[in-house]
Amino acid sequence: MILPGDDPASIAQAAQALAQGRLVAFPTETVYGLGANAADDAAVARIFAAKGRPADHPLIVHVPGAAQVASFAASVPAFAQRLMDAFWPGPLTLILPRRLGVAGAAAGGQDTIGLRCPAHPVAHALLEAAAHAQPPVPGVAGPSANRFGRVSPTTALHVAGEFDEGLLVLDGGACPVGIESAIVDCSRGGPVLLRPGMLSRAQIEAACGERLRDPADLPGAAPRASGTLESHYAPRARVRLMDAQALQTALDLLGRDATRIATWSRAVLRTPSAGVLRRAMPGDAAEAARQLFAVLRELDAQGVDLIWVETPPAAPEWEGVHDRLRRAAAA
Repeated sequence: MILPGDDPASIAQAAQALAQGRLVAFPTETVYGLGANAADDAAVARIFAAKGRPADHPLIVHVPGAAQVASFAASVPAFAQRLMDAFWPGPLTLILPRRLGVAGAAAGGQDTIGLRCPAHPVAHALLEAAAHAQPPVPGVAGPSANRFGRVSPTTALHVAGEFDEGLLVLDGGACPVGIESAIVDCSRGGPVLLRPGMLSRAQIEAACGERLRDPADLPGAAPRASGTLESHYAPRARVRLMDAQALQTALDLLGRDATRIATWSRAVLRTPSAGVLRRAMPGDAAEAARQLFAVLRELDAQGVDLIWVETPPAAPEWEGVHDRLRRAAAA
């Protein structure tokens, strides 16, 4: 059931559903999330069941603002606070030490918790309404609203195509960022980038006042984090990354036998067969990120077997796009 996200009655209905332990899909600036009351382990279990997601793979908890962090985190290092001040609300998740006895299911059983304050107005309205519902919902666990390991959704229709008709979906339009948030581990004494997003390493380091460390530089094992498995974000078609020259060579070698193949590239390619679908990758990293998951879904819907993608440039602003494509190609 898709409801308009700009309707206060829809927001109130969705907030009450969360308070009652039900699931609600909602838009963020990154992708659509499948939400449940993060403080209700039984409700969170419904997320894992609906997605087919392993219960030890942690979820990100969305909060209305920094004031709610204390409901879930046992402590906040000074550099983590500086990151909140700089980028919340926005596409940044922080891994913090978890308060004892709180949100154990959402944390995948770890002693850390991932927290984010989304910038999307519909998400913010839902989180605020849920916090004042009866009973109150202090935060919403919200992984991407798709089957585990598959392509993330960036529209309400993407979500509706993944789950049964009974799921309440708030429609907030297409997600303006298009790939998931950057994740920074702040639980071991220094900042570690566990998953890149559209915030660059330079932006994160400038805001927190420290260089980003390698996980091996800090004591203890890095916490498990959402979306960091080697294979993730995968369509049914097989994804392969190639530079433009290799992509053109592969098409030329196949010639008229090139069928049920799609390409997404910045270079203009010669396609010797009508069986090749061509899509133009934007030259701007932010626009490519906005389109990435929608393009993979659209090409999948066309029934292709192979999606050949031109490898993104080796530039800092493309790191998040390259990360998602690399994991999609690893499936």
